Amino acid sequence: MAEVSNELMYELLKKIHQRMDRLENGLGEVKHEIVAIRLQAMSTQTDINNIYSVTARIDDRLDRIERRLELHELAEAQKPYQPE
Repeated sequence: MAEVSNELMYELLKKIHQRMDRLENGLGEVKHEIVAIRLQAMSTQTDINNIYSVTARIDDRLDRIERRLELHELAEAQKPYQPE
């Protein structure tokens, strides 16, 4: 078995230190990617909320139009059309 010397321990510690540096760099990149994904998710949620808002305004406008034209009876349940 090889004898353990100070030089051997020093080389081993240098290699461990290099590997830890690479791990820290990789972890930093992963953190940046997670932040980017989080920002993208927030942007998507904002877009969805805007779509809901526009859809609600359109629905309100359509309700007003139907009331003005007295089309509310079309919204009531009716018999399905059956040709003879």
